[in-house]
Amino acid sequence: MINSRDLNELLPEVKTRVEKFIQSCKDKGIDILVTSTYRDMESQAALYAQGRTTEGKIVTNAGPGDSYHNWRCAVDVVPLINGKPDWDGSHPVWEQIGLIGSECGLEWAGKWIHFKELAHFQYTNGLTIAQLKSGATIV
Repeated sequence: MINSRDLNELLPEVKTRVEKFIQSCKDKGIDILVTSTYRDMESQAALYAQGRTTEGKIVTNAGPGDSYHNWRCAVDVVPLINGKPDWDGSHPVWEQIGLIGSECGLEWAGKWIHFKELAHFQYTNGLTIAQLKSGATIV
């Protein structure tokens, strides 16, 4: 199973935006930790099972192949507050991070209506999962 944190696992177009995002956060005194970039299908299946057929809280609605992480287009991050990750999303820095990510050309899942994911950012150039599955490429 692969659940990478390596920015080199992202598509070049995505990696460039994520690097700018991380640097912009740093420039504003915000320390963020990358927790996920590319996930293989097996890792996505295990994450999707969480809260459904295995213990834990549901953290994704995307099964294998239905996550932009599987297509190297997404990154998950968490801010470090006094050196500790803020997983509950209650700290106001999350809104700053979302704004910075958006300014860097990333879509922030913290603005999604049906399933908010504060940690999730992606760049798809408007392509859907179905288009990626059909062989479309992000440029």
